[in-house]
Amino acid sequence: MRNICLGFGLSLILALNVTGPVAAQSPAITYAFDGSFEDATFSVESAILDAGLVIDYVSHTGEMLERTGQDLGSEVRIFDAADIFLFCSAVVSRRVMEANPMNVAHCPYSIFVADREGEVMIGYRRYPDGIMQEVQALLDSLVQDALGD
Repeated sequence: MRNICLGFGLSLILALNVTGPVAAQSPAITYAFDGSFEDATFSVESAILDAGLVIDYVSHTGEMLERTGQDLGSEVRIFDAADIFLFCSAVVSRRVMEANPMNVAHCPYSIFVADREGEVMIGYRRYPDGIMQEVQALLDSLVQDALGD
């Protein structure tokens, strides 16, 4: 589990070097959230649960980075806060894995919330073209719900 959290944390760090809906070369799609980090995490959690999905795990990546930075002698504060919500959709997962069982590599799906210097954002990783765009569409729909759009 530690390697999974570190992997998600590294992906999140790379993804958050940009803002807004981002350029095609970015590994993530992000949206600015007009509100606090706490409001954003509540909105994301509510959007996921309201869609009938179950949150498997919430990775408190910001806390981990802060803690490990101190342990490693770094004074760089990457995020004021960052959480990653991990979940799956039986319907979408079955469809994408029936098309290609190796799409299991993309599961579970995740949506992150991060606060950098008072700028709160919600986002998710970019998925490959083809059937995995169904997952990306699901994630975008959940994020739009969380944003109130």
